Amino acid sequence: MVEQITNIDFCVLDFIQSHVRCAFLDFFMPLVSSLGNGGLIWLFLVAVMLLREKCRKQGFVLLVGLAAGFVLGNLLLKPLIARPRPNWVNLGVELLIDNPLDFSFPSGHTLSSFVAAFLISMDNHKFGYAAIPFAALMAFSRLYLYVHYPSDVLAAVVLAFFIALAVHRLFYRKKQIQK
Repeated sequence: MVEQITNIDFCVLDFIQSHVRCAFLDFFMPLVSSLGNGGLIWLFLVAVMLLREKCRKQGFVLLVGLAAGFVLGNLLLKPLIARPRPNWVNLGVELLIDNPLDFSFPSGHTLSSFVAAFLISMDNHKFGYAAIPFAALMAFSRLYLYVHYPSDVLAAVVLAFFIALAVHRLFYRKKQIQK
């Protein structure tokens, strides 16, 4: 089963390399991906939200969601599953970014982006319309850059949904019960 998933993963990655890769995306995708390094763009958003009294609670909820994603994804699952990155297995693909040093499963960039996007969407649909496509672009950048398998990205999206749901319920349960 794992071998079949990995074969499908490589088919998708190789399709992207053969049919989607171009000069513009070779320039653009590393920029998109760099915004997710360490959850940078989302931590910047948290800082802005925490500074604004009107958004302070949402900023704190977002920070808790990002922290939960980091702990579950990067600190627990990556070393536990220890899946080698596709570029460690297929050395024939030229990397456009520095070779990541940690394991592949799940994608941390995708996990943090979708935790943030889901939490933003749960609180403010208007901003969610921007956050979800950006999270999807972040996820695609990790495939384009050949540093994650599609199954790493898909698992990160699913995990992000459940983290966002749990964190949202933790902070907004009273509000829902009182209605």
